[in-house]
Amino acid sequence: MIAGACLAAPFVALLWVPFYAGGPALVGVPFFYWYQMVWVPLSVLLMFVAYLLLRR
Repeated sequence: MIAGACLAAPFVALLWVPFYAGGPALVGVPFFYWYQMVWVPLSVLLMFVAYLLLRR
């Protein structure tokens, strides 16, 4: 259950377009770009957590 939520979170967060369609720029980089780049390492971390949960 928790492992599935860890794997589903990036899909929900990145496929729900109205959530990241607008927002503040960070050091001149539009919200759309830095939001997706933040999810790259976060997705890796969530996949690792799911792996550890399923391995036990």
